[in-house]
Amino acid sequence: MWRGLPVWGLVAILLAFAQAGAAQQEPKPKELPDAPVPKQEPTEQKHENPLEETFSILGRRSIFFPELAASRGPLSKKQKFELFADESAAPSRFLSSAVSAGIAQARDSLSGYGQEWSGYGKRFGSSIASGASTNFFGTFLLPSLLHTDPRYFVLLRGGAGYRIKYAISRIVITRTDAGGRTANWPGMIGPLLAESLATSYLPANEQTTTRTFKRYGVRIGFTAASNVVKEYWPTIFRGLRIGKIAPGLSPNS
Repeated sequence: MWRGLPVWGLVAILLAFAQAGAAQQEPKPKELPDAPVPKQEPTEQKHENPLEETFSILGRRSIFFPELAASRGPLSKKQKFELFADESAAPSRFLSSAVSAGIAQARDSLSGYGQEWSGYGKRFGSSIASGASTNFFGTFLLPSLLHTDPRYFVLLRGGAGYRIKYAISRIVITRTDAGGRTANWPGMIGPLLAESLATSYLPANEQTTTRTFKRYGVRIGFTAASNVVKEYWPTIFRGLRIGKIAPGLSPNS
């Protein structure tokens, strides 16, 4: 069938077949890797105002002071009960009871308990019990009935005098579940109910009305002092970097 073709035509056909075969045998080029993506610089963090910084620090609840507000929203009755339980078992509760029992031992208060370690243990136990009953009335029962918020809201702005005045004023002023302000009846009545209940287990000489109101006044004084510590707690925590005392908060926030 190749008869009549000139020689140069036959050569051209053979070359065409040879190129086609070579093209079929040539391996396909491998896919090239994607072009490297330039590394993006981290965006600069926005500076928060003091109030936002406070809530970011307290974003995860404080173990040492569970009553420090970590959010602006109201608490349900169940959450108030859980807060009462957390407060009663918090490290701050045991520390304050240990200190108050030591002071009472040194002054021979609650003399019916005697001295030595047995007397200290009884004073410590009674302080834990009265603290738990104070939390029951002042954190759960009365706030649930009166629709108030039992937490402490850190101010974190203003001078030292202004912040201390604010902390002490929280004894008589509190926040409602709706976010307003109202008289802190739970904070004022709760300790009195607790001290009245304490007459059932304290020594006989402590079961008088005069002694009950005296203990009530001391408890209000301790509450005022603890409020000042709570107000400065985020600052103290960041400054001392005591993550083990309040695990869940980050000093580097």
